[in-house]
Amino acid sequence: MEMGRLIYPGRLALQQRVLPGYRAPFFELLARSCEKGMSLFAGSPRLSEGITLAGGLRITQYVTGKNIHLLKGALYLCYQLGLIQWLTEWNPDALIVEANPRYLSTSAAIRWMHQRGRPVIGWGLGAPPLAGPWSGFRKTRRLTFLRRFDALITYSQRGADEYVRFGFPKGKIFVAHNSVSPAPTPPLPLRPSTFHERPCILFVGRLQARKRIDFLLRACAVMESRPRLVIVGDGPERQKAELLARQVYPTAEFIGAKHGAELKPYFMQADLFVLPGTGGLAIQEAMSYGLPVIVAKGDGTQDDLVRETNGWQVPPNDFEALVGALRLALSDVKQLREMGKESYRIIAQEINLENMVETFVRALNSLNGKV
Repeated sequence: MEMGRLIYPGRLALQQRVLPGYRAPFFELLARSCEKGMSLFAGSPRLSEGITLAGGLRITQYVTGKNIHLLKGALYLCYQLGLIQWLTEWNPDALIVEANPRYLSTSAAIRWMHQRGRPVIGWGLGAPPLAGPWSGFRKTRRLTFLRRFDALITYSQRGADEYVRFGFPKGKIFVAHNSVSPAPTPPLPLRPSTFHERPCILFVGRLQARKRIDFLLRACAVMESRPRLVIVGDGPERQKAELLARQVYPTAEFIGAKHGAELKPYFMQADLFVLPGTGGLAIQEAMSYGLPVIVAKGDGTQDDLVRETNGWQVPPNDFEALVGALRLALSDVKQLREMGKESYRIIAQEINLENMVETFVRALNSLNGKV
């Protein structure tokens, strides 16, 4: 093990419903911090989800189970076949599972661990307020479920606050800011004090309806500065987006899908990164290149990442708010550059894969030897 890195001295088991490709670097880094190894259990998504799964893992033992998907939408449930057999064979000292009561096999896994006096940590987004005719029943069920965990790990401070309001002990909640990027090793890119001819706005992501590329095209069309708009990505909405672009903003550039090192020149030439819809894994990568960001408010994972000092969060599906943020961002080049520097600092010092792993290990070590 490397000197100076926190280490979990035991054998770790970690359950996921599915293993998306973007999460593989985190699990590999976490496995390196487990002295006796780590095994990960996950199944397959529904065909309609369009999730790109991770390939083979080098350090983590990866065991595939069979997901049985039940019902749809708000009623969706999942049962994972093979979960207990995996636990029996791996015989872990601690277990981390997704803290989602919709996964019906999780309760049996918690029971298996606790019968052997071993801790279980839940990993979740939080516990937002419930509404509707069944809210009372759902709240009771959620609280009963959460109380079975020995600790909770959440992506954001908002998620931690929600768990506290729900009645979970504050001292057993750990905030591991959601990250898909390591701390940057190259220095902060130096950008000129003025825009090159006209400002360059960058979008990187899968072209889906929820990403609101239509908003971004229409917003650029009303900008007095007529910014250069570069759209990197592919997906089911590309043809529709290109048709709209020809009508409202024909200078928009559709680059297609790029990955890894192929993305570097687009991040380097941009002045501002904009994600007008929900989701988006490229925000942190954009920040690591010293870019200020405009994003739509989501589930809380962006609250700690996008601040007034490095960007703007706008309400989802609010076109006027997006236009206002764009106008403000492009009105002051000096301020924009300073915000880009703050983006870089946040990723370099606070929210990165290394710090996320360290929080997981701290949570595990806080429960080492006790339930």
